[in-house]
Parts: sequence; structure tokens; C-alpha cells
Amino acid sequence: MLKLEEAANSASPMLVQAAADYAHVRRVIAFLGEHWKAQPSVSEMADHAGLSESHLTHLFNRWAGLSPKAFLQALTIDHARALLRDSASVLDASLEVGLSGPGRLHDLFVTHEAMSPGEYKARGEGLTLAYGWHASTFGEALLVASPRGLAGLGWVDEEGHDGQEAARAAALADMARRWPRARFEHDDAETAPYAQRVFDPACWRSEQPLRVVLIGSDFEVSVWRSLLNVPLGAATTYSALAGRIGKPRAARAVGAAVGRNPISFVVPCHRVLGASGQLTGYHWGLARKQAILGWEAGKTK
Repeated sequence: MLKLEEAANSASPMLVQAAADYAHVRRVIAFLGEHWKAQPSVSEMADHAGLSESHLTHLFNRWAGLSPKAFLQALTIDHARALLRDSASVLDASLEVGLSGPGRLHDLFVTHEAMSPGEYKARGEGLTLAYGWHASTFGEALLVASPRGLAGLGWVDEEGHDGQEAARAAALADMARRWPRARFEHDDAETAPYAQRVFDPACWRSEQPLRVVLIGSDFEVSVWRSLLNVPLGAATTYSALAGRIGKPRAARAVGAAVGRNPISFVVPCHRVLGASGQLTGYHWGLARKQAILGWEAGKTK
């Protein structure tokens, strides 16, 4: 495993600001998710958020590099369909130049390994996993690190919970269910370098790839590896993923594996759309999926 650069225990000012921005724009993102077909005006978006048009525009530009109107356009069905039209050629080109191996698998420059079948069946027995809470562009994130690399990334969502501590407990319980026999230790300092590498695009370096550990069944790992080949600005479908792993009739099982992806954002399950281009469900909330896709649109414009 490549040694990660040491990072400050506190989140960078950029991530703290992005998280604060996301807290404001998330309400608008949820509104757009329900009303994008009506193509609401910036004035209507601002009224829904209780902000001025200029303040809303400033927040979106700072957060995603897009105006609210451009963000809306990035979430339309026409845009989703365009992503799907482009994805086949983009993904095929990536595979042809050897990006399916443990080199540059996608934008984050990820190298990966999978735990052995025996380790997977042990459900984490004898394994110590460090976890930490970190500011991110899409709200507070939970990161889990194994001795061999990043093993988990999820989100803290206070909706439906009585405060931050309850929301954190729910997020940790959701992650711990994946490895019920593992020992979890709170260690923000251990996970901070991973948070910096994941959420700061300036740290996406080919010469120092982010190492991740895929902990799942052989079938799940094959799906997650395929997801790593879907590049920024492209998308795929469950049926397309099924075809790429050599199981064209297993679209439903592929969908279940995508939903169990333990390393959100890094393994880009948010780039999977419905067959018609619809933005389908997401384990960490559809509004967050919309936010990630819109943010990525800002990075590729």
C-alpha cells in the first residue's frame, strides 16, 4: 500500500465551506428533483429556499461551478440521455487503453484490491476498521479505513433523526452491518488523509493512486470494479453493467450490488441511471445523487 500524505486533523477550509454551501442548496436540489420537468425559474428556486436570486446564484457557482439554471439543465432527462448515449463510446475507449486494470480506473486515480473469499465469509472477524467523520462537498461524510486502504464511505443525514449524534449513529450502524464481526475504532486522524484525497480534486494524482479495499462477494466486487470504469461526465445502466461483467440477464442482481456499494462517490454508483435515463434511487438519498451529478457536470463543462 502506498503511503498517504499526512493531513491535518481538521477539515480544509474549502471542504468546510462546500459543506456549508451544500446545506443551503440541498433544499433547492430536492425541489428540482421533484419539479425539473416544469423547468422552474431561478426566482422560483430562490423563493423555495428563502434566499435572494443573487445569493442562490452565488452559492451554486461557488459550490458546483454552475449557475442554478445550468444545474437544472444538468438534471434534465435530455442531459441524462445524452450521458447514456456518450457512455458506451467513452467507456469502451477507457477499456481499450487498459484502464480496466489496477492503474488509472477513473478520475480519482484509484488502485484497488479485493479481500479473499475466506476473509469476506468471516464478515470482518479479526479485522480492525478505523472510522472518522469529515466535512465534504456533499455534507458530513463517514469514512472507514482498513489496514490496506479505504474500505467505506457513506454520508450522515440528519433528516429523520433526532440530531447529529443520532444521525451519525445510524450512518455507522449502516456501515457496520456490512462487517458485523469487525472491530470499529473511532480515529479521525487515521481517516483524514483519505477524506482529503477523496474530496479535494487537487489531490487526484496518478502518481499516488488512492488505494481502496473492496469487501464483498465475488459478484459484488465484479460490479464495483465495472463501476470504477465509468468516467466523470458519463453514465451507465444496470443492464449495461450486467453485460460488461458477462451476465447480461442479471440486471436486477447488478442493481442490488450497486445498492450495496460500501465506498460511495469513489466507486461511482451515482453514475448509474435507469434504462430511460431517469435518475433512479440512491442509498444515500436521491437529492445527494442529483447533487453529485450536478457537481460533476460543473467539473466537466
